[in-house]
Amino acid sequence: MKIKKSNVAGIFYPKDKDKLLEMLQDFSARDEKSSTYFSRLIIVPHAGLVYSGALAAEGYKYLSSNVKNIFIFAPSHYSRIFGCVVPSYDAFDTPLGLVQVNKSITASIGCDVNDESFEKEHSIEVQLPFIQYFYNKTQICAEHSEFCIQENSNVKIVPILYGCTDYNVIKDIISKYYDNPENAFVISTDLSHFYPERECNRIDNYTAQLIETNNINNFEVEQACGAVGVCGAVSFACDNNFSFIRVGLTNSAKETGDSSRVVGYGSWFMYEGEKNNYIKRFFSDFVIDVCKKSILSGFQLGDFSPTSYPAVFEEAGASFVTLEVNGYLRGCIGSIVAHRCLIDDLIENAHSSAFKDPRFKPLTRNEYENIKISVSLLSSPERIVFSSEEELLSKITPFVDGIIIRDGNYQAVYLPVVWEQLPDKQNFLNSLKQKAGLPPDYFSKDFQAFRFSSLSIKQEC
Repeated sequence: MKIKKSNVAGIFYPKDKDKLLEMLQDFSARDEKSSTYFSRLIIVPHAGLVYSGALAAEGYKYLSSNVKNIFIFAPSHYSRIFGCVVPSYDAFDTPLGLVQVNKSITASIGCDVNDESFEKEHSIEVQLPFIQYFYNKTQICAEHSEFCIQENSNVKIVPILYGCTDYNVIKDIISKYYDNPENAFVISTDLSHFYPERECNRIDNYTAQLIETNNINNFEVEQACGAVGVCGAVSFACDNNFSFIRVGLTNSAKETGDSSRVVGYGSWFMYEGEKNNYIKRFFSDFVIDVCKKSILSGFQLGDFSPTSYPAVFEEAGASFVTLEVNGYLRGCIGSIVAHRCLIDDLIENAHSSAFKDPRFKPLTRNEYENIKISVSLLSSPERIVFSSEEELLSKITPFVDGIIIRDGNYQAVYLPVVWEQLPDKQNFLNSLKQKAGLPPDYFSKDFQAFRFSSLSIKQEC
């Protein structure tokens, strides 16, 4: 059997088995998952475990346990390679034992075989203890009161290193093997390297925004050492209308205290659907609770500032908060475009709907007892291309599209729920023009329209 010996044990993670297990157990116990969803594709860091191990462990908690093969895509830091390469090894060795390679898959991928590129590389090896811990771990041994690692687990790895290559190479490999539910995928990458902490945070937040909006048009290699792998995964998600959900962001300064030369780390998992659908599916009660507490804070001194919440609410989001009392509208304020993190957007819009909607007096405490809250989560607006009003109307889908119109300083928006009152497309558009301050029959060459979708979360009785 040809075995790849560990080359970063004692450097990137403890060389002693018991100390490594203790560290992994500590990481695993720190935080619970924020949802019960399991993914088959994650993005996780590959720095020394003391710096990024806790965040990587959080990412692995979302990776499906019902898989037999885990593809690891990682950048080559020490060998100059073109395209991607796989090893000829039968297994990789760590202090926890052997991790088997699925050689039938590595032979079918179409990558060159190049063991030399793997000899000094850490970006693959750092992932292996997590895979062993989360996938090959048995129950606590009664005799020894310690975790046991099975060397002959059914879970195998498919290690792939890449260098100078088109990200579509990565996307094509994922596409080729994703249909098999026994396959999972790990994108191994750190984020920005060696900037002052403030600059690191700025760059990494921008990188996170690109990943979370499936937008890689402006993604630069300096943003992540594994930029090719990240872009390949994001492109795959975009093609399939999947979304990346944030697990967390951190950086090396959090551990070292040195804010002068910082490395950034991020973790995400891929959700097979739209982000807003994920939020509604798992966090509807949380969304309503946030809005209620924000409104309650308006009757008291001080602002409502939650100290902990799921990381998906750190992502930029646009929402409308609608209030009704005894079946009548009592306030509605929102954001058309995501311009701040969703948690702040919900807090601000809930407070404004209750106390700053110019159509109503501020909400009273007595009214609050009978309030019904509904929240609309908006997708990113998409511009509608048209040359006439007739063409615009032909491209609008009633009861599905929310519509924004704009002409100079005139602008107005209707959420999809408005179709219930105005089901006719012409009446809907005419009313929207009037809301913007324009005549119903108005049209010009500068007239613009955008569509968006929304998901509604309503307060239960």
